[in-house]
Amino acid sequence: MDRSALIARKNEVRRQLDRLHRELDAQQSAADPKRNRRRIANLAQQIDQLMAEETNLRLAIDRVAD
Repeated sequence: MDRSALIARKNEVRRQLDRLHRELDAQQSAADPKRNRRRIANLAQQIDQLMAEETNLRLAIDRVAD
């Protein structure tokens, strides 16, 4: 993947992370967060996966720049 494609993907991952964080905050602020435990756990897992992907993309961008 070229550098511009890596940066574009990193930006898309960042947008997804922002959206998931907002959704997670909304679920946790809900009247009964216990009822949403499964959804909260799923969102947290997705966030963890995207954070790992973002880290890998940052490293790949740095390698391409060298």
